[in-house]
Amino acid sequence: MSEAINTLDNKGQDGKESVGEFIRNTREELNKTTFPSSDDVKNTTIIVIVNVIFFAIYLFLIDRAWVYIIEGLTWLINKIAGI
Repeated sequence: MSEAINTLDNKGQDGKESVGEFIRNTREELNKTTFPSSDDVKNTTIIVIVNVIFFAIYLFLIDRAWVYIIEGLTWLINKIAGI
């Protein structure tokens, strides 16, 4: 919280910072970031692909089940109505 207040105090009277300050602050923030390793990216990609395949199959089966149920109900209603 004190960092947020501190950055507000560093701005000029009109509330804007100079381009040089903006670039300096941006570089400071980029130095604080960490990027994932190649192995992390590969593992995460594999997890995403497996999940997409799983949910695609799951939703396909659920859709087929609903089609089967709706067709059965339609057949039953037609049989009762004598159509």
